[in-house]
Amino acid sequence: MKLEGKVVVAQGGGPTAVINQSLVGVVLESRKFPQITKVYGAINGVSGIINEDFLDLTQETTHNLEQVAITPSSALFSTRDKPDRAYCQEIFKVFKAHNVRYFFYIGGNDSADTVRIVNEEAELSNYEFRAIHIPKTIDNDLMGNDHTPGYPSAAKFVAQAFIGLNLDNRALPGVHIGVVMGRHAGFLTAAASIAKKYPDDGPHLIYLPERPFYIDKFVKDVKEVYDKYGRCIVAVSEGIQDEHGVPIVTKLVKQEKDAHGNVQLSGTGALGDVLTNYIKQHLGLQRVRADTLGYLQRSFMGCVSDVDQREAREVGEKAAQFAIWHNIDGSIAISRTGYYSVDYSLIDLNIVAGKTKLMPDEFINDQRNNVTDAFKYYLQPLLGSHMPEASMLRAPRAKKILGG
Repeated sequence: MKLEGKVVVAQGGGPTAVINQSLVGVVLESRKFPQITKVYGAINGVSGIINEDFLDLTQETTHNLEQVAITPSSALFSTRDKPDRAYCQEIFKVFKAHNVRYFFYIGGNDSADTVRIVNEEAELSNYEFRAIHIPKTIDNDLMGNDHTPGYPSAAKFVAQAFIGLNLDNRALPGVHIGVVMGRHAGFLTAAASIAKKYPDDGPHLIYLPERPFYIDKFVKDVKEVYDKYGRCIVAVSEGIQDEHGVPIVTKLVKQEKDAHGNVQLSGTGALGDVLTNYIKQHLGLQRVRADTLGYLQRSFMGCVSDVDQREAREVGEKAAQFAIWHNIDGSIAISRTGYYSVDYSLIDLNIVAGKTKLMPDEFINDQRNNVTDAFKYYLQPLLGSHMPEASMLRAPRAKKILGG
């Protein structure tokens, strides 16, 4: 039996460089099916559903959708609302009133949880309804996925940023700390490792949330690198924490909390400032600098991975196919099937909802201050076909005449 009704698609959480590819994939694929009466886009995610704030994307031109697809950030805007069951019941009321039979939510693990609850409400009401979660997060921390759309492009930005930091630091040596997004998972910070081409290139040290961070060991590591090379590049995740899981930045400086009670890590230079001052005080070095990459990592237009674009489009298309063709619910998952190829499947929402995938042990070195070649092998194909490299002069030095 063909389920006739409207489609609603929404975007939640932090924007990415390719999230609109998934949106357009859903819209264009859904518009092919005669049982779909309208395709609506909810403005500001689930809050737009509650407010019945919809764009009728059935009336959007294909050309403009394709232009939106290659534009970073969330075209439908987003929300940080984290719906509980009462909130989801209100969502379901709107869906029933509008005869919405298909719901596609592009987002991370919290978005998957929203889809799960809304789907349960439909089942309790015996309302024929299909809900699909479409993966998206630069953190790359969704269970059941080899990687997630948005991560490769953000990783490419991080890698290129550290290529630049390394070149700058080579010209004017010192200690330079780059703070990268990642509250619990270190995949994005680890991407800085791709910047290393020559033996003395940075980043020389990489610190991830998956391993306890000890400030004294950090100082010792920096000193060893500095003594060896006369300079040191450090990549550090904003979410580094102590052995008890307490973020380092909260131990060293008072931080604000967001609406969900999470300590604000992004958009602040506090961690970089603290680590910079600590190095200056304990090693007596003057040229110590820090940059916090912040929100630049999410929607930067200049270095989007073509692999990321393609896969983000396909997860949107597959979501529509699973829901409308096959009449099933779940979360789209990306599996790696070779070097390099992927396949898509539909997994249970409970696998993804509210859970966090961390960096596996084989991606982190034994000293807990860098990544392994296994991680680089994992990441390299995701960066796409146009990853730049830096080169050094190789000419020999001329002989001195006056200096001896």
